Amino acid sequence: MNALIRLSREDDAPALPDIERSSGEAFRSVSELAWIADDDVQSVDAHLDFVRAGLSWVAVDDRDRPLGFLCGEIIDDALHIWQLAVLHDRQGLGLGRALIAAAVAHARERSLGAATLTTFRELAWNERFYRKLGFVTLEVDALDPRLMRTLAKEATCGLPAERRCAMRLTLNDRQPDGGNEPPVR
Repeated sequence: MNALIRLSREDDAPALPDIERSSGEAFRSVSELAWIADDDVQSVDAHLDFVRAGLSWVAVDDRDRPLGFLCGEIIDDALHIWQLAVLHDRQGLGLGRALIAAAVAHARERSLGAATLTTFRELAWNERFYRKLGFVTLEVDALDPRLMRTLAKEATCGLPAERRCAMRLTLNDRQPDGGNEPPVR
């Protein structure tokens, strides 16, 4: 796949909700989670906040059209990844891996201690995907108050708590398994 990873721009924001919606189509293959494919997505305004903070990246094609995005927030000593989404028909081509690599590189440049996220347990494109990138699933007793609050809020929004987990990638000298990443500009 010929793609490039770059920081998102304000003019990318209108395309990002449609990418998130397309990405959610993967949940149709899990009957008890299929409703997520029809759930609300982040608004353009929410995306603009991430863009303006410099914490949103896009994977773009050779015509500079977004194919996927990652948005995050720096909280304490961690980059928390709020959303990673790739167009459904472009999933499995390494775009998500490249977006994670760009965000992790940024976190390292900022000398942050970790990257964190919450996700679904045991889904190939969720927990298992992040494990391949070096993230570790945190047991309940290893959760900090911020991640406990995040999981609790997700449960109040209808995400099944028993299927959710928090994950952490400790940032040190070791690079995550990135394979052949598209160039980052």
